[in-house]
Amino acid sequence: MSLRIRHLAEVNPSTPRFDRLSPDEHVTFMPLEAVWADHRLDMSRTRPKSEVSTGYTRFQENDIIVPKVTPTFQAGRSAIMSVLTNNAGAGSTELHILRPKQGTESRFLRYVVTSTPFLSMGVASFQGVAGLQRVPEDFIRDFPVARMSMQEQRRIADFLDAETSKIDKVKRLRSVQLSLLAERERAVIDRYMVTETDQRVALSRLCRIQTGVTVDSSRKTDNSELRPYLRVANVKADGLDLTDVTSILVDRPQAKRAELRFGDVLMTEGGDIDKLGRGTLWSGEIDGCLHQNHVFAVRPGPRISGHYLALLTRTTLARSYFEMTGAKTTNLASTSASKILAFRVPLPSLSEQKRRAHATTQEITKISELATTLNQQIKLLTERRQALITAAVTGQLDVTTARSGVH
Repeated sequence: MSLRIRHLAEVNPSTPRFDRLSPDEHVTFMPLEAVWADHRLDMSRTRPKSEVSTGYTRFQENDIIVPKVTPTFQAGRSAIMSVLTNNAGAGSTELHILRPKQGTESRFLRYVVTSTPFLSMGVASFQGVAGLQRVPEDFIRDFPVARMSMQEQRRIADFLDAETSKIDKVKRLRSVQLSLLAERERAVIDRYMVTETDQRVALSRLCRIQTGVTVDSSRKTDNSELRPYLRVANVKADGLDLTDVTSILVDRPQAKRAELRFGDVLMTEGGDIDKLGRGTLWSGEIDGCLHQNHVFAVRPGPRISGHYLALLTRTTLARSYFEMTGAKTTNLASTSASKILAFRVPLPSLSEQKRRAHATTQEITKISELATTLNQQIKLLTERRQALITAAVTGQLDVTTARSGVH
């Protein structure tokens, strides 16, 4: 037996507690980023009622917010509103509001709207254009929920509160371990790659920079050919992502000028400030590959190894240089060919460069393997958490005897 959510809660109801407040009284304010940012909601923002009376979704104490827009919806960022300023709040219009009726445990209902069936069926019901799709109100009203007594709802909610908190604690510990591994990697790279006695030489004396090509739909000529084309999205701070490499038509002479060579070091022109200037070694992964004009191909000369240079760009020395010289905007930063070539790099002998690069790679490979293991554990814990919630709220799990298996 099941009930529709509309029998368990009011969907997008009026807010009498909000209405009774005077215009100068403050309420909790929740833009969408406060819901999306983390499982722990940011409830610190407040606004006078007069500023949020129109153009915002209203809610009150014990309401459940359900994001309606992709990708926030399918991330399951629903939450119970509690400890609200003056017991009322206002937030993004991209929120649905559920107000539990008498006989409905709010925590149980919140777990229902984070369960796998609710999220997957909600995605299937999305309306709107690609990239800005929303789950309709009718889907929420009509979603079926297993019929349970208030006592059973509370028992399930108590079980899930206890078990998911255990899982979340382990996930947080794994995340801390990942952060420590990242710090360890930085320390290893600094220790192996840079010494105080190294001679410093500007890259302009050691390398040249090859510029890429731009996409131009009018480029097709009788002398054109189709070539694989590396974009900014393919160049990551710690490697290449070649799962989606596009191709473009380009004039043969121009293709020849923009072709990547084994040993090139790829750097993106712009991006997050902490990743700016990080080099990725090109090892000839795709024959005849070209690169976008926003991807610099730094081509080492005979005095410097590409492998050494790529690792060197991950040192504190390089990070400080590119963060200091990068042109910064609100969220992004950019560098230029001239700034890259002005970077003064430590220059030991070629044999020493190769020794350092080899030793560094061995150490960071071990660290990377540990990080992969931790990320896999976090993924499995997340899946276990979701499976527990789904099994409990659908009545497939007897919570009086079940355990999560996480301690």
